[in-house]
Amino acid sequence: MNRTFYITTPIYYVNDVPHIGHAYTTIAADVAARYRRLDGDDVFFLTGTDEHGQKVQQAAQQAGRTTQEHVDALHKPFKDLWVRFNISNSDFIRTTEERHTRVVRQILQALYDKGEIYRDSYEGWYCMPDERFWTEKDLVDGNCPECGRKVEKIKEYNYFFRMSQYQDWLMDHIQKNESFILPASRKNEILGFLKKPLEDLCISRPKERLPWGIPMPFDEDYVTYVWFDALINYISIHGSLEEILKTKYWPAAHHLIGKDILTTHAVYWSTMLKAIGISPPLNIFAHGWWTVEGKKMSKSLRNVVEPNLLIDQFGVDVIRYFLMREVPFGLDGDFSHKALIGRVNSDLANNLGNLLNRTLNMIGKYYGGTVPEAGVEGDEDAGLKGKSKEVVEQVHDFYDELAYNRILMKIWELLDASNQYINNTAPWNLAKSDEGKQRLATVLYNAAEACRVIGILIYPFMPDTTKKMMTQLGIGTSIEEQGLASIRTWGWFPAGTEIKQGEQIFPRIEDKAAEKILASVEAKASDDGASAETDGDNLIQIDEFMKLDLRVALVVEAEKVKKSKKLIKLKVDLGNEQRQVVAGIAESYEPEKLVGRKVILVANLKPAKLMGIESQGMILAGSDKDKIVLAGFDEELELGARVK
Repeated sequence: MNRTFYITTPIYYVNDVPHIGHAYTTIAADVAARYRRLDGDDVFFLTGTDEHGQKVQQAAQQAGRTTQEHVDALHKPFKDLWVRFNISNSDFIRTTEERHTRVVRQILQALYDKGEIYRDSYEGWYCMPDERFWTEKDLVDGNCPECGRKVEKIKEYNYFFRMSQYQDWLMDHIQKNESFILPASRKNEILGFLKKPLEDLCISRPKERLPWGIPMPFDEDYVTYVWFDALINYISIHGSLEEILKTKYWPAAHHLIGKDILTTHAVYWSTMLKAIGISPPLNIFAHGWWTVEGKKMSKSLRNVVEPNLLIDQFGVDVIRYFLMREVPFGLDGDFSHKALIGRVNSDLANNLGNLLNRTLNMIGKYYGGTVPEAGVEGDEDAGLKGKSKEVVEQVHDFYDELAYNRILMKIWELLDASNQYINNTAPWNLAKSDEGKQRLATVLYNAAEACRVIGILIYPFMPDTTKKMMTQLGIGTSIEEQGLASIRTWGWFPAGTEIKQGEQIFPRIEDKAAEKILASVEAKASDDGASAETDGDNLIQIDEFMKLDLRVALVVEAEKVKKSKKLIKLKVDLGNEQRQVVAGIAESYEPEKLVGRKVILVANLKPAKLMGIESQGMILAGSDKDKIVLAGFDEELELGARVK
């Protein structure tokens, strides 16, 4: 009976476009899935999109389309990118699909019937961007502890999951299962979190406030909290609750996630599963974040790395290799085009490409393009074979730890040993004598077998590259048919195979080409920075816009600021308070004509001093060349009314 292996990525939130961080997690899952298939495992690999929640609904309204139309359009870039990246997922789940919705409602009803869910009034601080409630003690300087943004006090009835009763069980499970949360630093983070009393989890939102979500089966006036809904995707893919309890793919071997969603997975998800009566996953692996040239990826900085552009420029396998090789999986990493070019030239062109190319050249030159049969053994052969056996075994162990960069470092040890083997045996000298030619056949057979073994080992990381290698080596047997079994014992390569040498699989990126690439990256960053400062084309998320507190205000006093041609000092009435505001509108408006006029005030702007005068807000206006026009309304609004 085959071993089963189930691995998942997070389901990606459709309000975000795919970036290099999404690709990183998905490629990592794909590498593990491909390796396990090579080892004969029955593999299920899941990815997908999270399509519910308040931010999705608001973004759809902003775009002027229905929420379903919105998610139907935005999940597609993820699907398309995974096709381009050669991702071998078994399924792609969307949380708006009926197969998922049905299981979520079934689980909610089952927990409600068991008394695991109850209704109660709740008053707390709500962070709209994170769609999460916080207590007073959780807040940091009065703001959300996760994102640092404003929170709103909400009091309402909701449904709660009795998460608190599982705190002791969860702590015990984490401490008894060392690999349950990895890396170890993340495990310690969760144990630290659990030192404080665990509260029950609010798992509903009133439909009148948020209609976009899965309705509660026992109360249609509420929808399911987005995290309670989303996490269930890992099991809803396997069918009904009864089918999940019997599926061969659970528990999952690995949930791969970013470190920012560790608490929801390690605490929420684990306790949910315990309440349902399902075992927790074997491992939750929370990896780090990618920075770009030392800076955090940010839309405002315009430094988000777009994977499709990288593929167009460097190719799929180069990006897959770089992301898995550059940084230990679990730690933060820094992306730079310079480092990427360095990896292409040193690791891929000089080492991997060179080994294959020189091996094929010599087989073509000395044996007419036919792989010879091994003959006379030499002292160097045992070392190469021993190194191959060592690498194959250690690579297998490293996969249990998801130590991707160590796996690649180990494979490159074999690659270096293979190049060194050719240097030490010097086939070009062996070809000069009849005695040497008997040894030459063995050397070139071993070089060809080394290329094949390396090709199988790098296949999970660079599947297209391995296929090209096998084609040039003349091997018609598929990589899957060869499998890991074929490299655990040396000598699978069929002698007499005719090679089909082609172009170099990884040509060097020469200095001039590298300089051009780096210059274009710098130019784009410079252009984007200038654009961000000078034009209004920066796209922002709805939650960023919602931070603005725009209010109707009445100008009650106005006077020009001395020694300034542009500034006017205003006193404005908001209905419940008056403020002093300085506005640069003196060249378009006389102060006396402003008194009695209603304006739009940015009421939550941090006070600033202009010409030594404090301004407690900003008046909205438009400009056309030298003309400034104050924003206003067609109809009267009360003072202090919110502008939306």
